[in-house]
Amino acid sequence: MGKPVLLYDGLCGFCDRTVQFILARDPGGAMNFAPLRGEFAGEVVRRHPALLAVDSLILVADSALPLVKADAVLGIASYLGWPWKAVGVLRIVPRFIRDLAYDLFARHRYRLFGRYDSCPIPDAAVRARFIP
Repeated sequence: MGKPVLLYDGLCGFCDRTVQFILARDPGGAMNFAPLRGEFAGEVVRRHPALLAVDSLILVADSALPLVKADAVLGIASYLGWPWKAVGVLRIVPRFIRDLAYDLFARHRYRLFGRYDSCPIPDAAVRARFIP
């Protein structure tokens, strides 16, 4: 696979903004992207059926189990470098607490940031980083 791939909810306004945030801070193209409702994500879920219940961010990297919830956020930060890598200090917080906070936010993300009717089409300059 090569580069890590962030699976995201393409209908979620916050998830789309997260992808835009990463693109702005990852000009070297360390990470690729794929919508959760796409073919690539379907293959990942077939290999890891427990991911079927995840509807927000999943970070898939070579030779590792996909990262979900708060661990996915920490994984994303590690690819962005400094100062974003400093978010990794949150690993000292127990996972169940990080995931509770993540779940609380995720539960309200559509209400806070909106929901698209269809996945926005990426800008031509970065389209090659998106896996259908």
